[in-house]
Amino acid sequence: MINTMQQIVIATRKQGSTAVIEALQDAGALHLVPVKGADVLQAGPQHEEADSRRESERLLARAETTLTELGATRRTAVAVPAEQDWPAMLDEVAMPAADLAKRRQALDGDLDVARTYGDAARALSELAGGLDQSRRISLVPFLYQKPEELAALQAALQDSLEGRFELSNRALPQAAAGQVGLIATLTIDRDAARAALGKARLGELRLPGRFDGQPLSEVSRELTRIGREGPGQRDALERERASLAEKAGPTLFAVRDALSDQVAIHDVQNLSARGKYSLVMQGYVPDDRISNLKTTLDRFGDAVSYELHPLDKHHNAEVPVELKNSKYSQNFELILGMLPLPRYGNFDPTGIISFFFPLFFGFIIADIGYGLLFFVLGTWFATKAARQQGVNLSAMNAYLTPTTMGRLGVIIRTMSVWSIFWGFLTGEFLGNLAEHLHIFYVNHAWMQSIWGITVPGEQESGLIPIVFPRLASYFTNTALIITLLMGMVFVLWAWLIRVQLATRHGDRHHLWEAIGMLGGLVGLISLGFLSKGGNNLTQGSIYSDFSSPLLIVMYVGFAVFLLGMVMSRVFLMIIEILSQGGNIISFARLFAVGVAGAILANLATNIGWGLYQNIGILGIIIGVLLALLVHAFALAITIIGHILQPIRLHFVEFLQPTGYHNESGVPYSPLRRLTASPSAKK
Repeated sequence: MINTMQQIVIATRKQGSTAVIEALQDAGALHLVPVKGADVLQAGPQHEEADSRRESERLLARAETTLTELGATRRTAVAVPAEQDWPAMLDEVAMPAADLAKRRQALDGDLDVARTYGDAARALSELAGGLDQSRRISLVPFLYQKPEELAALQAALQDSLEGRFELSNRALPQAAAGQVGLIATLTIDRDAARAALGKARLGELRLPGRFDGQPLSEVSRELTRIGREGPGQRDALERERASLAEKAGPTLFAVRDALSDQVAIHDVQNLSARGKYSLVMQGYVPDDRISNLKTTLDRFGDAVSYELHPLDKHHNAEVPVELKNSKYSQNFELILGMLPLPRYGNFDPTGIISFFFPLFFGFIIADIGYGLLFFVLGTWFATKAARQQGVNLSAMNAYLTPTTMGRLGVIIRTMSVWSIFWGFLTGEFLGNLAEHLHIFYVNHAWMQSIWGITVPGEQESGLIPIVFPRLASYFTNTALIITLLMGMVFVLWAWLIRVQLATRHGDRHHLWEAIGMLGGLVGLISLGFLSKGGNNLTQGSIYSDFSSPLLIVMYVGFAVFLLGMVMSRVFLMIIEILSQGGNIISFARLFAVGVAGAILANLATNIGWGLYQNIGILGIIIGVLLALLVHAFALAITIIGHILQPIRLHFVEFLQPTGYHNESGVPYSPLRRLTASPSAKK
C-alpha cells in the first residue's frame, strides 16, 4: 500500500534556522518541496551565504572525485575531523590520488595501443628496414583485408607516381585481422601516395596519441616494452592506489558525508521562503513519522511554529510516494521497481505481485526437481545476504548488494515452493522421471471424479495420483480453460480497480469508461461460454434462448458497455474491448510456455531412460550425464521466458487497464543526516 502523507508548513526564526534544519536532518522524516515566496517573503539563494555554499560544494565535489579516483569502498566508520582541517586533509589525499589516476589513465592508454597496434607496428618496422629514419623517404602505412584491394592500390599508385614508389605487405598474426602494407616514396610525393590510398578506398594507418608521427622502429620498440613491462607497472599503480584508499578512505568518507550534510542545509534554505527575520519550509511527512517530527520541533518551543494538513486521495504530482508493505511483500518491491512509482492516490500492486507472480512462475515450471534447484539457489542468495556479502556481476557491470541478495533469496525460494507444489499436482520430477519410477501415475477414477474426464487406456499403477496431467492430450482443454479463467479474473479485477480509483478521484470520464469496459467484458465472456469458445457464433439459437441466464447476462453486459461508451464519449472502446479480450487470451501463455518447457524436460529424461534400458549399467551412467546436460540446456533456454511471462501478465494485462502507467509519482526522499548528529558527538 501507499503510505498516507500529511502536508506540513514550518516557520522559524531566520537566525536559528540552521539548528532547526539540523534537527530535521536527525529526525529523517520531512520530504521538502519548494516554497514560492510572496509579498515580503523571498525564495532562492541567499547572497550572504553564497560564498559558504560555493566552498562547501567545491569541497564536496573534490571529495567525491577523490573517492572515485581511489575506488574506495566504505568499510569502517571514523570520527569526522575538525571542520577547519577539511581543506588541508582533502589536499593531502586529492593530489596524490589525481596523480595516480593520471598515470593509470596514461598507462591504460598505452596498453590499449600496444594490444591494438603492437603486431602491426612490429610488422611495419620490419618492412621499413630502417627507411623510417630517412629524411628524403616518406613511409605511408595502411591496413587491408582482400588481395584485390592491394591490386587496386598498386594501380592507383602507378597512375599517380609512375614508378616512384615501392609497395610491400605482410600478413599479421592470426589473432589480428587482415594484412599490413607500407608505401615508400619520396617525401615530395607523400601527399600523392595518400591520395592513391583514397582512390583505392583504403586509409592511412595513424597511430593514436603520442605515437603519431614517430619513426616506426621507435614505435615498435616502445610498444614491445609496454607490452612486456606495462602489466607489472599497472599492478604496482593499483597496489599504490589500494594502499592510499585503505589509509585515507574512511576519513574521506566521513568528510564527504559531513560536507553533504552542509550542502543539504543550503539546499533546504534555497527551497524555503524567507523574510527579513523568518524562514518558512514546506513539505510532507508520513503519518507514522508525525509523532517523531512533532517531538523534534517541540524542543524549540516558541522559536518554531508548524501546521499539519491532511491530504485527500486525489492525484497530486507533488506529494511523495512511500510504499508500506508487509515484511514479505517488501521483497517484491524489487520487481515493481522496474516501473515508476505510482502517483499518490493511486494504488500499490506489490501485494498482488507478491502472491501471483511466484504462483504463476510455479504454474509454468510445475516440476519438483526444478523447484528444488531453485530452492537451493534461493538459499545461497539468502546465505550470502546473511553474511553481508554481495555479488559482483562483472559481465553486466553490476553489483548486487546484500540487501538485494536477501530480497532475491526470498523471491526465488517462494517461486521454488510454488514450483514444487504444482510439481506434485502435475506429477513431474525432472520431467517424467517419477512416472518412469512409478512414483506418480494417472488414476482414472480420480480424473473422472475431479475433472469429469474419462481417461483412455488401461489403469496405471504408482504411489501418488496425478491431479493435473498438463501434457496429456485428453486434459489439454481443461488446462487451457483454467488459465483462461485466471485471465478473466485478472482483467475484470483490473477494471474494478479502475472503477474504485475513478470514484475516489471523482473522475466521471474514466468511471464511465471503466463501467462500460466491465460490462463489455462480462458480455464477451458470456458470449464465449454460450458459443462454446466461438465455435457456434453463427448459430442463431444461442441469441434467442432466454432460458439460459448467460444470455441475459450477455445482453445486459453489452448494454452497459454501450452506455459507458456514450457517457464517457470514448467511442474507440469498440476496439479496446477486443484488445481486452485478447488480454484474457494472453493468459493462455501460462499453459503454453509451461507445456513447452515440460516437453523439453521429458525429452531430456527419456533420452537418459532409453540409454538405461538399452545398455544397462553403463547406460545409467551415460544416461544420467546426458539427461542432466539436456535438462540444464532446456532450463537455460526457457528460464527467461518462464520469468518474463508472469511479469508481463502483471505489468501489461493487469496494470494497464487500471491506469497505473498513465501517471507516476515522486519517490519519498526525506531530509536525512549522513553523519552523527552534533548531540551524539557530545
